[in-house]
Amino acid sequence: MKYQIDKQEHYAILSLHEENLNSTIAPQLKSDLILLSQEGIRNFILDLSNVKYVDSSGLSAILTGHRIWKGTGTFVLAGEMNPMVTKLIEISRLETILTIIPTISESIDFVMMEELERQIEGE
Repeated sequence: MKYQIDKQEHYAILSLHEENLNSTIAPQLKSDLILLSQEGIRNFILDLSNVKYVDSSGLSAILTGHRIWKGTGTFVLAGEMNPMVTKLIEISRLETILTIIPTISESIDFVMMEELERQIEGE
């Protein structure tokens, strides 16, 4: 699996450099997401802008990320997604539970606002 990860203080961005998020890649992505969460990363942005196809295993990996960060931070799908990927997410009715933001910079802004809100609520 080819990807690039950018770890910052309040978030990490994983940019997937694969055209297919399928049963070949999904298990490794799930494992990496679990490891990253165990490193203490509170907010996670998954950049799918290079992905042209997602199958059910890929959706499962995405949902794993959502479940991991749901209770502790924020999980965002970012990047201008391929229409086929968007269609699969819509058919699966996952657009109602996943946070999908079209650009990385907007995703970072969203994550930082969520982090700020959690800090304010915690005070």
